[in-house]
Amino acid sequence: MERERGDDSINVRVVDPMPGYAELFSRGYTVMVSALRDCRTCGVELSKRTLLDNAYITWAEVGLFFVCAVMWTLMRRSLTECLFQPAARWFRLQPKDAAKMPESAWKLTFYSMSWSYSVYLLFFTQYSFFQDPPSVFYDWKSGMVVPTDIAIAYLIQGSFYGHSIYASIYMDVWRRDSVVMVMHHIITLALITFSYAFRYHNIGVLVLFLHDVNDIQLEFTKLNVYFKTRGGGYHPMNNIISNIGCVSFSVTWFWFRLYWFPLKVLYATCVTSLKSVPNIPFYFFFNCLLFALLLMNIYWFLYIVLFVVKVLTGQMREVNDVREYEEEEEQKKAGPLAEQGGDWDHQNSVKEGKHVQNGIVKDKHL
Repeated sequence: MERERGDDSINVRVVDPMPGYAELFSRGYTVMVSALRDCRTCGVELSKRTLLDNAYITWAEVGLFFVCAVMWTLMRRSLTECLFQPAARWFRLQPKDAAKMPESAWKLTFYSMSWSYSVYLLFFTQYSFFQDPPSVFYDWKSGMVVPTDIAIAYLIQGSFYGHSIYASIYMDVWRRDSVVMVMHHIITLALITFSYAFRYHNIGVLVLFLHDVNDIQLEFTKLNVYFKTRGGGYHPMNNIISNIGCVSFSVTWFWFRLYWFPLKVLYATCVTSLKSVPNIPFYFFFNCLLFALLLMNIYWFLYIVLFVVKVLTGQMREVNDVREYEEEEEQKKAGPLAEQGGDWDHQNSVKEGKHVQNGIVKDKHL
């Protein structure tokens, strides 16, 4: 929140310090309960009217979204076949690592690009959303024009998450949290779509910045895990890099998603948004989606804690993804014949361009 100080000729805006967790939950709870009590006419009819009056999105923008979503899918397939899979064969990765390496390489490529663009918007332009989160709602107007540079960021991210819903089901390796991952993509796409339509694009840029950095570190770390055993030998440097990446990933996950995200984003959307726009449309809808995103961040942080506990107790000596299904478990379920032929089938599946999900060989879909 900014306060104006000065005489009649000079007005200086002073940025309030970032709140703490106690202030977030106490003030957030008070404000939301008060807003709920004041909303005597809330209901389906009011929601429909609010949606029609304040949501602005054209059919051309919808069409461009689908075109770009298909483009990401085709680009991923092209890079996988022309670059990532040949690289896996050239480095002679183990079959199980060669099957997963293209996915991580693709995601590292995209998130590095998208996060770099978010950094540019927040720190190298006139926007001050990171330093002053309440400013995301200053001068908000229904149907206001979205700046071109932010509209580009929304098109990139929205179409990618549209692609990711499909990719998580048919292209990615299936993991223990894959269902939650699909839910995450759906919620993220809903937030991107509705925040753009309702012109909450400023807060959207901040949300994307606070989340993409962890995906870069995750995929970079996983690539080093895959590359530490290659060409018939063990490469300790990749193991060292993966360990450093794991520590960095754990710290930044908490710092960006569990510290900055709630105290910068949720405080702005729950508390200060009503001060700038008293009758802000779909207040509860957006805050519920953002809190759902926070809960999923906490859910995945439990995997990080589980990983740290396994390392400290000696149950795990090397960095691995604790979300992965263990191949040994799948082989035990399949029986002794699968144990004898499992590795041969896995190698053949990689050669034939098939996909491994939960230890089961499946054809890839496009």
